[in-house]
Amino acid sequence: MLLSIIRKNDKLAAKRNPSFERNRFAKFIIYFMVAFWAAYLIFIGITLALGLKEGIQNMEAYHVFNQFIIYLLFADFLLRFMGQPATSQEIKPYLLFPIKKNKLIDTFLLQSGLSIFNLFWFFLVLPFAVITIPETYGFWGVILYLFGMWLLFIMNNYWYQICKTLLRQKTIYLLLPAAVYGSILAVDILPKTNYFGRFTMNLGEGFIQGNIIAFIGVIAVILLLFIINRYMQIYLMYKELGKVEDSNIKRVSQFKFLDRYGEVGEFMRLELKLCLRNKAVKHQVRMGFIIMLTFSFVLAFTDVYNGTGMSRFICIYNYAILSVMTLGQIMSFEGNYIDGLLCRRTSIFNLLLAKFYVNCFILLIPFAFMMIPVYKGKIDLLMAFAYMLFTAGVVFALLMQYAVYNKKTIALNATIMRSNRGSSFFQTIVICCALFLPIIFNSLLSSLFSDETTYIIMLITGAIFILTHRIWIKNIYTRMMARKFENLEGFRETR
Repeated sequence: MLLSIIRKNDKLAAKRNPSFERNRFAKFIIYFMVAFWAAYLIFIGITLALGLKEGIQNMEAYHVFNQFIIYLLFADFLLRFMGQPATSQEIKPYLLFPIKKNKLIDTFLLQSGLSIFNLFWFFLVLPFAVITIPETYGFWGVILYLFGMWLLFIMNNYWYQICKTLLRQKTIYLLLPAAVYGSILAVDILPKTNYFGRFTMNLGEGFIQGNIIAFIGVIAVILLLFIINRYMQIYLMYKELGKVEDSNIKRVSQFKFLDRYGEVGEFMRLELKLCLRNKAVKHQVRMGFIIMLTFSFVLAFTDVYNGTGMSRFICIYNYAILSVMTLGQIMSFEGNYIDGLLCRRTSIFNLLLAKFYVNCFILLIPFAFMMIPVYKGKIDLLMAFAYMLFTAGVVFALLMQYAVYNKKTIALNATIMRSNRGSSFFQTIVICCALFLPIIFNSLLSSLFSDETTYIIMLITGAIFILTHRIWIKNIYTRMMARKFENLEGFRETR
């Protein structure tokens, strides 16, 4: 009964959200992408099945597929970070209800295990199994294999919940999954070993044959991870409930060097403290730095992105990703106190200037990261510098246009998952343009000029936008003031 009540409450919460009616385009995009990836996975499953049946001698197709189950589980683990919140985030609203805490945690963990999300990869596995297994083991072998794969995805779900919960406590816990999957990859690529490949191949064979030991082994791991999750959630829950505010005086940076810049300096100080203290923004900044550094190392030390097109995309992505995360929801946090900002004539204008200056300053970090592939000779220094100026000028000008139309408040204590919910049509368009317009612009110029000339044109274009930033920011401010009452109503409704 508690499980059905929680599910009903989740549906009602989604329908009663003020953004439910406003974000139909975003919902359409989400449903379209799910349908697209479902069709794509079905196509891959059928292609793999037919290709492996004809291309592998002395080995069944499902034997080859089962050797790569560990990589499928890793892809599932990464996918969950984009679409599945941690269980601890869902439990919090129910802590004040007269329900036993242990029972509540068990219900949420059970709901997580029975989630339809655990069936997503069946779009790939089901067609593959239907084509390859019946010839040897019949239809019953397909059923047993699918049941075994479902258990593996449930196991992966509870492993993800452990990592996600720990990661919400401290970012350093990101080293846990990195160490686990790094060790698996290191062992698996050693010559003449392939331990995990052989293990997963035998495990898949056990599923198909109905080997009770294979099923019991996976179920035992699921129960172990369930128990670990349970005790972890109980510990963290009581730790948070019993938390006492620290009364010790802490040294906090006041960024006094910004005093000389007047009101713009005050707003720059506010932006920096938002990045350092707000949970959602702080997490976005950390993840942005990790993504930048990862792509820079991959581009520098591997041949994965050696193509010109991918090098361009990685370059603009490194510069734009952090700004897409922060400027992509511009004015949302300010919606909590927008009434006070509107009391003074130029406050919003100075706030927009401060956001532009802070994001321009942050660009120096990805520029430093891009020096790694520049040093390795994968990209030119002129290219890295041109993309930085183009991002600061053109891309920031695009992203800040969203300030005119945004009227959705994000709570100052919102988590990363809650802060990214309810994207609007205009927000989606702006973010897509910010990421792909530089690539299109670069490609058009490259078809007409040499690479060096292309980068010089991009550099000059970005510099022009930077030098004229007060003009186009003033335009954004004027359009915001023309819509201030409509936006103010939206900010108040979504608080």
